[in-house]
Amino acid sequence: MKLAAVVTALKGLRTIYTFVKGREKMSSEIYEKIRRNPRFIEMVAKRNRFAWTLSLIVLVLFYSFILVVAFFPKLLATPLWEGATTSVGIPIGAGLIVFFWLLTGYYIHRANKEFDKANVEAIKEATR
Repeated sequence: MKLAAVVTALKGLRTIYTFVKGREKMSSEIYEKIRRNPRFIEMVAKRNRFAWTLSLIVLVLFYSFILVVAFFPKLLATPLWEGATTSVGIPIGAGLIVFFWLLTGYYIHRANKEFDKANVEAIKEATR
């Protein structure tokens, strides 16, 4: 997360704290404003769709690999080349791990760029 985004988020949180300090009822009113904010609702829906899509990709690829290991072990046990001790399954498994790591990085990038910005905007609107 860029420093400017962190500072903006902290300013938004400080505004809420200053605005509601010592008044629990006001705090819940602000949270309710945030929850009803159309941009916030859209962001939550987008974030959930995105997270479920990435989760589905990971689960399908992971369990496909496990099913191949369980039902077609000779396929993954094929040597990379004649006389090699390393089988095809090793680079495929390592590739899956790297791919999952990259998907996580993509989620973090998008969350920091898009979702955090929407959160800060919803906080600002609720405290006006």
